[in-house]
Amino acid sequence: MNASTEPEIIVDIRNHIAHLTLNRPKALNAISHDMIDAMSSWLGQWETDHNIKAIIVRGAGEKSFCAGGDVRALYESGKRGDGSELEFFLREYSLNYKIHRYLVNTGKPCIAWIDGIVMGGGMGIAQGAPIRIVGTRTKMAMPETVIGLFPDVGGSYFLSRCPGATGLYLGLLGSTIKAADALYAGLATHHIATESAFEFDYALDSMVNWQLGAVPALQKIVHEFAGAPIESATLPPLQAAIDQHFAGKENVSAIIRSLETETVHSDWAASTIGLLGKRSPTMLEVTKRQIERAATMSLPDCFRMEMDLMTRTFEHGDVVEGIRALLIDKDHAPRWKPPSLAEVRTESIDPFFKSPWSAENHPLKNL
Repeated sequence: MNASTEPEIIVDIRNHIAHLTLNRPKALNAISHDMIDAMSSWLGQWETDHNIKAIIVRGAGEKSFCAGGDVRALYESGKRGDGSELEFFLREYSLNYKIHRYLVNTGKPCIAWIDGIVMGGGMGIAQGAPIRIVGTRTKMAMPETVIGLFPDVGGSYFLSRCPGATGLYLGLLGSTIKAADALYAGLATHHIATESAFEFDYALDSMVNWQLGAVPALQKIVHEFAGAPIESATLPPLQAAIDQHFAGKENVSAIIRSLETETVHSDWAASTIGLLGKRSPTMLEVTKRQIERAATMSLPDCFRMEMDLMTRTFEHGDVVEGIRALLIDKDHAPRWKPPSLAEVRTESIDPFFKSPWSAENHPLKNL
C-alpha cells in the first residue's frame, strides 16, 4: 500500500480483458517489490482463468507508464552490503520472463500501453508484451549507465536486436527516445495518439469478435486506431554513423576515437562523446560486452547473464556511487572506479561475466 492507502496495483476486468494498472503516479509508477509480487500473482491466476482472454498493462496518471525501479532502495541495500537487492532482481527478472512467454504459454496476449515515461524496470514489463503501444507522450530509455549500472530487465536481449548498432548506442548512452524512434528500433509495435485512449478502451470494452482468436481480435482494433507519430524519427538519419562508430570496435575508447573523426554529424558526435565521458568507465565496458554477447544468446541466458552481472556490479560499487551522486547528494560528481576509460583493463571486466553460481544452482535455472 502507498501513502494514500490506495493499492499499488489496480485490476479491472472488462469484456474478458484484465486491465492491470501500475498505481504509483506520484513516483512515476516506479516498480516496487510488492508490485512485482502482485503482478506475478495476478498473471499466475489468469493463466488458467477461462474468463480472461487478454491483459493490458498501463500506468496511472498522465506522465508515466513506469519510470523504473526504486533506486533509492537499491542504494540503501548496496550501502548495507547484505545482498538483499539481489532478491528484488530475481523476482523482477522472473516476472519479465513470464511476460515474454505469456502468449506462448497461455495463448493470452499482453498489451503494454506505454504512453508516457517508460524506463528501466518499465521497459522490462513492456518489452515482453507482443503488442507495445507508444503514444504522443512516450519518453523511452534504458538509462542505467547514468547511475553506474548496465541495461538489465532483458535489455541484453531487446537492445541487441535493434537495427545495426542502435541498441548498443542506446544502451551505452541511456538516451531518451520518442514514439517514432521506438517504432524504428523495434521497441514498440504501434503508435496510438494520446487523445484516442478513451475511444480505444471503449472499442476493447465493446469487442464481440473473440471467436477470431484473442490475437487477431485485438490486432484488428489496434490497427484501426494506430497511426504515424507526429514527430519524425531521429535515428534513421544517424544509422550509418551509429554503425560506423559503434559496431565492431575493440572497446569504448575506440568508439570515442572513431566519433572524433565524424564530419557529417559532428554536433551529434561531440554530444555523444560528452555523454560517454560522464558515465562509469567500467560499466560502459561491461555494457558493451553485455549487449554484443547477447546478440547470439537466448532470452533465458540473457536473464541469467544479467543476474550474474548484477551480483558483480554491486560488489564493484559504481552503482552505489552513481545513485549517491545523482539522486542522494545530487552533486553530480560521481567518483568512478577507475575514473577513466584508459584505466579500464580487460582483465577487470572479465570477472563480471563469470557467474557466482554453477548452472545447477543458478537462481534463474528454471527459466
